[in-house]
Amino acid sequence: MSDGIEQVERTHSGVFIGIVCFAALASLAGLVWSYSLQTRLSKTESQLIAAQQQNDQLAAQLKDTDARLRITSESAGLTQRQLDARAKDLLKKEQADDARLEQEQQNAQASSQKQIGAVSGEVSNVKTDVGGVKTDVAQTKTELANTETKLQTAIGDLGVQSGLIATNAQQLDVLKHKGDRNYYEFTLAKGKKPTPLSGVSLDLKKSDPKHSRYTLAVYADDKTIEKKDRGLNEPVQFYTGKDNFLYEVVVNHIDKNQVSGYLSTPKGAPEPLKP
Repeated sequence: MSDGIEQVERTHSGVFIGIVCFAALASLAGLVWSYSLQTRLSKTESQLIAAQQQNDQLAAQLKDTDARLRITSESAGLTQRQLDARAKDLLKKEQADDARLEQEQQNAQASSQKQIGAVSGEVSNVKTDVGGVKTDVAQTKTELANTETKLQTAIGDLGVQSGLIATNAQQLDVLKHKGDRNYYEFTLAKGKKPTPLSGVSLDLKKSDPKHSRYTLAVYADDKTIEKKDRGLNEPVQFYTGKDNFLYEVVVNHIDKNQVSGYLSTPKGAPEPLKP
């Protein structure tokens, strides 16, 4: 009996102890939850306060920005009016400058066209002149070539082969340009003083235009050489000087008491004597 009572009492004690322990644990859990909730509430409150402060700061900045914007807007409005006026002035000036520049360009273009026209005319004239000169040169070359082909050689009165013989002034010009010998033109009149040429003197003694004959006296090396009854365009030859130069006289034209022609001398022969 007593064992049963003891057993019941032990059972009741265990239950009570269990209840007490559960209550203690529940109280402890409640305390922990309360502390955690308080901590969260405190943190949330701090965040709310910080957010409010930030909102207040942003609101202040917004007011300041709005005030600045109003001031800037008013200033910008004033500057815009000034810019509009300035832009109008600049536009007028630019239009005036464009008009002036266009007028100057038109004037310059007109002047350039006039100058180009004048230059073109001058160039055309020059081209015409050059073309004429080319034609003249070509014609001259042709004439010279034709003249040169007409030049002939002959045996002189001394039996020496003569060079080319010129029968007129044109052919004589060709011979002068060839530069092989020296050529001196002369006109001799009967009864006049002897004509000095290249270290010698020539004296006309007789002329016969009807038969194209003439007689000539040559004074050279202190002696007289008579060339009697010579013909038109015939090479009349003689030697003179210490170097024994071969001179040739060719008469191309015979008149009464007058003849004309040229004296041909080698290179290095004496220059003509002064009259």
